[in-house]
Amino acid sequence: MMLVVKILIFFTHTNGSDGLCNLKDCAMIQLNNISKAFGGQTLYEDISFILGPKERIGLVGRNGSGKSTLFKIITGELSHDGGSINVPKSYKIGYLRQHLEFSKSSVLEECIQSLAKEEEFDHYKAEKILSGLGFSEEDMSADPLSFSGGYQIRINLAKCLLEAPHLLLLDEPTNYLDIISLRWLKNFLKNYQGEVILITHDRDFMDDVVTHTMGISRGGLKKIKGVTANFYERLIEDELVYEQTRANQEKKKKELMSFVDRFRAKASKATQAQSRLKQLEKMGTMDELAKEGNLGFSFRYTECPGKVILTADDLSFSYSGSDDELLFKNLKLDIKREDCIGIIGKNGKGKSTLLNVLTGELKQNSGEIKYHPSAQVGHFGQTNINRLSEGMTIASEVASSNTELSFSEVRSICGSMMFEGDLADKKISVLSGGEKSRVMLGKILAHKSNILYLDEPTNHLDMEAVETLCEKLEKFPGAIVLVTHNEMFLRRLANRLVVFREGGAEVFEGNYDEFLEKVGWDEDIVQTAEVVKEEKFSKKDLKRLRAELVSERSKESKPFRKRMDELEKDIFTKEEKIDEINNSLIEVSSSGDGSKITELSKNLGVLQKLLDIEYDELSELTDKYEEIQKSYETRLNELEL
Repeated sequence: MMLVVKILIFFTHTNGSDGLCNLKDCAMIQLNNISKAFGGQTLYEDISFILGPKERIGLVGRNGSGKSTLFKIITGELSHDGGSINVPKSYKIGYLRQHLEFSKSSVLEECIQSLAKEEEFDHYKAEKILSGLGFSEEDMSADPLSFSGGYQIRINLAKCLLEAPHLLLLDEPTNYLDIISLRWLKNFLKNYQGEVILITHDRDFMDDVVTHTMGISRGGLKKIKGVTANFYERLIEDELVYEQTRANQEKKKKELMSFVDRFRAKASKATQAQSRLKQLEKMGTMDELAKEGNLGFSFRYTECPGKVILTADDLSFSYSGSDDELLFKNLKLDIKREDCIGIIGKNGKGKSTLLNVLTGELKQNSGEIKYHPSAQVGHFGQTNINRLSEGMTIASEVASSNTELSFSEVRSICGSMMFEGDLADKKISVLSGGEKSRVMLGKILAHKSNILYLDEPTNHLDMEAVETLCEKLEKFPGAIVLVTHNEMFLRRLANRLVVFREGGAEVFEGNYDEFLEKVGWDEDIVQTAEVVKEEKFSKKDLKRLRAELVSERSKESKPFRKRMDELEKDIFTKEEKIDEINNSLIEVSSSGDGSKITELSKNLGVLQKLLDIEYDELSELTDKYEEIQKSYETRLNELEL
């Protein structure tokens, strides 16, 4: 049974460097010592936090840690076992619901119901939000029930945003959005005048939106000002402090007990022994931190001697078979042995369809697909979970992907998908959608592949699992064809793209950043053109506009520059500390002091991990800073045209 450990520092609220809000100054919502358990499992114990004005909080934590449950406690849908929640009178909370229930015959009519009474005729507000979320004018007049489940969730999201509540609670709003809609939602949330608490596995999206990061870990809750890297750095530091304190306590206890055992029977030392025994009783116990489960990805690779693993020529496809309704046509694509091809574009344009055509699950209208004779395909698709056999167990489904695997190898794969021990014997029929997705990933891990087709593989994964999956895919020696709206995945993995735009699909020979720089999304081009068109004014106006742009650039880039400076100083300090520890290790190694060597090595490992996190954050910030500079430089140049 997992021990739930409460780290006291998780529950301390100050007004210091963490930027934690002081209740008397600015509290909107306050949770005090909330506890919640399901069955025999405790999710949290005595957690507290304060939400301040206009705070946008990213809520992180592993799957099953209780993030969605916390939302339902805040909204009152679920009761809590202990503690209290204080919400100001008339404070309105909006919650993105997964439950789908529509009462009107058109999308627009359904959404305008969410407008406040004084805005009930401001239909343009609904049209604006629906357009941002990817609905066309034609879509707005269609029946909500005629759309896919993903688009129906978008309708719920539009209704939630139109309510304009004081607090927006958004649970995985990015799952059903394409990149263009994601960019729109990101800007909407950054300019939102109320408070936001956001759950998403998309780390880049979260970091671009939030002012604070709050995480659930080991039954505790911690809130830190800044992006996710700040939170995880502080978490590592706190756990190190806890473990060092626990180790010191254990050492002290042993010393006290040794004295008691040695002198308890001696009359001259009996009083001192009794005193130490009382001291021991007062010390209490600090439990060892329980290991937290995480998904493990180890793809089985089989060699392909050919340089090109697939050749597709003159591909076209339509579901009706009609040439007038083609999703793509005349598509030519060669997939080389070490390619990672990202398939991008708006939802509903044919990204998943192309994947299914390439894997042979759908037959193309025209064209030819040739695989190398040694090609071995692994396919994770949005509809693949429907092909799992409801009556089979998790272990038997995984084993069916590779009959060469031993019993222990199958169990190991199940364990890496967080189905340890008896959990691997659960029937598919009782699993949730997210658990079935993990089973499908397990089947791919079991199967030997040299080309992976992955359709939105990050849905249903937590942020840590997404990061792990990305790292493993970076090391996969075969080809990858990837449909994703996660821009971090595209930037780190894709070396080529298939881009779905109006009128079909085309291959772009370059990575995602090169695509944004050279082509960009249609909406971005239109917006830029409108800005340029509107800014053709007199010399006086041009001078004013230039000054405004320079001021905006400074304002927007200042926090990035400030954080980059902080990181550079902190990295320098940590590197100096690492040099000191390395020198100490050299000195101690000659003395043979094993415990000191272990302690120094542990500190070195933690520092190195923190340093890696800071280097990653600095790299991301530098990219964003340069992107801002480049964007404003372009706009400044356009003023002169």
